[in-house]
Amino acid sequence: MTDIRLGGASRRRGGFFKTLLLALLATAVVALGAAAWLLFEFERPTVALDRELRFLGGRVELPLHAADKKSGLRALEITLVQGERSVTLLDRTFPRQSWFGAAGPATVSEKVAIDAQKAGIKEGSAELVVRVRDFSLNGLFRGNRTELRMPVTMDTKPPTLALAHAQRSIRPGGSGLVVYTVSEPPARHGLQVGERFFPGFPGTKANTFVAYFALPWDTRELGSTRVVAADEAGNEAALPFAASLRKVPEKRDAITISDGFLAQKLPEFQAHYPEMQGSPVEQYLYVNNQVRVQNAEVIARVCADTDPQQLWADRFLRMPGAGRAQFADQRTYLYNGQAIDTQTHLGVDIASTAQAPIRAANRGRVVFADYLGIYGNMIILDHGQGIASLYSHLSTIETTVGTLVEKDQPIGRSGASGMAGGDHLHFSMLVHGLFVTPVEWWDQHWIDVTIKNALHGQ
Repeated sequence: MTDIRLGGASRRRGGFFKTLLLALLATAVVALGAAAWLLFEFERPTVALDRELRFLGGRVELPLHAADKKSGLRALEITLVQGERSVTLLDRTFPRQSWFGAAGPATVSEKVAIDAQKAGIKEGSAELVVRVRDFSLNGLFRGNRTELRMPVTMDTKPPTLALAHAQRSIRPGGSGLVVYTVSEPPARHGLQVGERFFPGFPGTKANTFVAYFALPWDTRELGSTRVVAADEAGNEAALPFAASLRKVPEKRDAITISDGFLAQKLPEFQAHYPEMQGSPVEQYLYVNNQVRVQNAEVIARVCADTDPQQLWADRFLRMPGAGRAQFADQRTYLYNGQAIDTQTHLGVDIASTAQAPIRAANRGRVVFADYLGIYGNMIILDHGQGIASLYSHLSTIETTVGTLVEKDQPIGRSGASGMAGGDHLHFSMLVHGLFVTPVEWWDQHWIDVTIKNALHGQ
């Protein structure tokens, strides 16, 4: 009896170890299968371009997007092939970050700078090849690969520029115009004044373009002025021209900030900027500085999107009324007789009757109609090709964004919203987001000499 029981226990122990061994083997097989599924995945990475490249020559940017959501991206390579010659333009690898999981970045999006001319490729047909690999061990441990091939034409000759008209003299805060021709359809063109670029727009004749430009009110040196144009291949041409800077006298003004003014205006600003802190003077300075900077950024962004066609004609209308403050007045703000701030007034203040009708100075499209900080209720009209007009401190806005308004059409009423102590219109002109003196744009003679004669000479 004892031997029988011992034999049964031995068999049970043997069965247990056998079951345990099978379970361990099954677990190992599952683990190996999971590891193989992770390490030997078969999904290829993806690669795409934002735009089609047809020409290469000078320096161009290739907007590229690559992705692999399984093992991650391992390598990115761009080569240029012409006949038997192959030149590597980009060879980038990413270090492995993990064995069981995403080993490389899931996505890569960037503008890759390509200078094919430096690669020594000759004029004529070539092929741009983009390859991307992932971290899979598939393909004899080389990973899954995706290849994108694009036929391109090598073009190393820059376009030819000719100057038809150029503003030869300009003042700080003034506006100007250049008219030029380009021998082939340019991909990018305009006027470079120092570090600032002013884009060009199609003129009335084939291959003719116009570019409006301006100088900031505080310009001390003009710097180099040149028309530039780049073709689709990235070849760039530049045509310098001489221009002179006319000096203008500085204008200074002093504004007293009273406790009554602060009590009147701060509740309005607190409703829009609850982050204001400190004493009434500190809150006022926050609006007159930080909020002013924020407002300028909004205006520049709005003005950057402009109609490519000229929507306006002849001089811009000036609202009837007395001028209260001029363009580029250097303002010192006084509180209890002490200077607490300085700013520059970038427009012309015109006072008439309370809630006077405000009319469009010229034909244009409404691109902003809302409240904006120091400007209060404000309207911006885009007149095309970078020209804009601004109307602020309004009591009411009587138009909507997107509306094409005609010259002299009512768009609102004057008021004292924003940083205004009394009912008036603050009117500004802008060229590509730069505030300029409206006096030039109100003057038909200036329009004729500076713009119309130049455009008709095309």
